[in-house]
Amino acid sequence: MLRGKYSSIYEQIFDYCALLTFSSELLESQVLQSGKKITLYCGADPTAQSLHLGNLIPLLVLLHFYIRGHNVISLVGGATGVVGDPSGRNTERQQMVDQTRENNILRIQHQMKQFIDQGWKYAVSKGYTSPGTAVRANNADWWKDMSMLHFLGTYGRHIRVSHMLARESVKNRLSSEQGIGFNEFTYQILQAYDFWHLYKTQNCSVQVGGNDQWGNITAGIDLISRLRSFLKEKNESNEALSEKPAESDAFGLTVPLLTTPSGEKFGKSAGNAVWIDRDLTKPYDLFQYFVQTPDSVVEQYLKLFTLIPLEEIPDIIQEHDKDPELRLAQRRLASEVADLVHGIGSGKRAELISSILFPTPSQKNPQYSSSEILEAFENEKLLHHCSRVQVVGNQWRSVLATITGKSKSECSRMIKAGGVYYGFARTMVVEGILGEEHLEDNQLLLVRLGKSKYHVIKVE
Repeated sequence: MLRGKYSSIYEQIFDYCALLTFSSELLESQVLQSGKKITLYCGADPTAQSLHLGNLIPLLVLLHFYIRGHNVISLVGGATGVVGDPSGRNTERQQMVDQTRENNILRIQHQMKQFIDQGWKYAVSKGYTSPGTAVRANNADWWKDMSMLHFLGTYGRHIRVSHMLARESVKNRLSSEQGIGFNEFTYQILQAYDFWHLYKTQNCSVQVGGNDQWGNITAGIDLISRLRSFLKEKNESNEALSEKPAESDAFGLTVPLLTTPSGEKFGKSAGNAVWIDRDLTKPYDLFQYFVQTPDSVVEQYLKLFTLIPLEEIPDIIQEHDKDPELRLAQRRLASEVADLVHGIGSGKRAELISSILFPTPSQKNPQYSSSEILEAFENEKLLHHCSRVQVVGNQWRSVLATITGKSKSECSRMIKAGGVYYGFARTMVVEGILGEEHLEDNQLLLVRLGKSKYHVIKVE
């Protein structure tokens, strides 16, 4: 589905996902601009129980191709996760308990499927009508029956150690004090074989990943090229390889890593991950994260994280620039990402909660009934429940301790410092008894700590 000025799907996707890096110009000229359907894959190892926003950018590239009729494979590294990828790391990964890894595999497989499913529904809302096919895979399925002797005897002869040593992920670790283990050194050839396996069994010709995956991706491209040449020289199917020479070349496509405004890597290892799993990062918290996007990158993020027609984005920015403090562009971005990740309607629900807690001047302190507020927060799992005897007639510091899990002395210090407010009028709390007059509609207690931390409590 082409829009506006675009003559090829490549041009359109490149404008959305700026700064794409190709392994070869042939990917652009012979594949992306040719109009033929291709199969692409993107993988993630089960190193955590959830994908995070850093994983989302390569998956968004898959989504862009999928909604335009191409075929995509989302791969979880059930086997490679045992070994550990050294890319972008200064130290070796901690070994994971098998049961934890298996649980992570199931969760990430579900998240990948859900992302493509939700992404398609989101794309339909933008006018897309003809998806490709989406397949999930686990590389443990083909590695579980592969013996070391068979792999080394069949494929090892096609892998050059000089190339392995030249890859940045290996060179960086070799020069470090800790060095690199044989397990992480060989990770690249496992990922290379994954590409070959999907290439020969699924006709998958393009691997997508973050920039830190460049070495692993090109290792796969090199292995595929060598195996194709070997098979063509034989001019027949090789019994060990169980495959005839394929016709198409293999390519890599990488995207920049997500970083903070200061340039710091974003993700689990950096300790600043925003998770895709709604139980780890609630949809409203995801919404609020994007509301805080700096003006300097909001236009880029509107292209990168949404399917808003590109011709509409300059108008959004122009309207935003009239009064940047309203954060109109950021709110649109946040709403779109919530719909993409958590389903259509998630953005609107998050906007409702945001308008209750942080009304903008243009919203003029919208009035909602207690039942509307309670329903909104209950649906998003943001509502606390307390019995009336825990709240009414008790010292404020005791109630705050119950709500926040902090000590009474710490809560008392916050009150004395003027950092606790209640109700929509944001009235400052003073030491004393919490009474019925502090509740909204005799059932709702709204408490704010500092500038932005809210607790919404249903008093029962």
